[in-house]
Amino acid sequence: MDQTEKISEADPRQEPFVVDTSLLTDDQLEGLVQEYCTRYHGLNDQESPLQEQDRVMSAVRRGDLVVWFDPVENTAGLGRPPSP
Repeated sequence: MDQTEKISEADPRQEPFVVDTSLLTDDQLEGLVQEYCTRYHGLNDQESPLQEQDRVMSAVRRGDLVVWFDPVENTAGLGRPPSP
């Protein structure tokens, strides 16, 4: 058995993946946008990080931000789309 056979490949079912936003309810998507705003914009010493919601939602609609789901952690969040 050579060295490459000893290295196990990661289980693809455990890799985070992009979720099509059409599969989410408006409430779910709004919750992800609010979480993104408070987590990232709230750290920038903004008085009201939720004022960024419209801008973030527009970025999601354009595809500049996507919904990632992590099956290991069972969590979802917004992030940059995967590189082509």
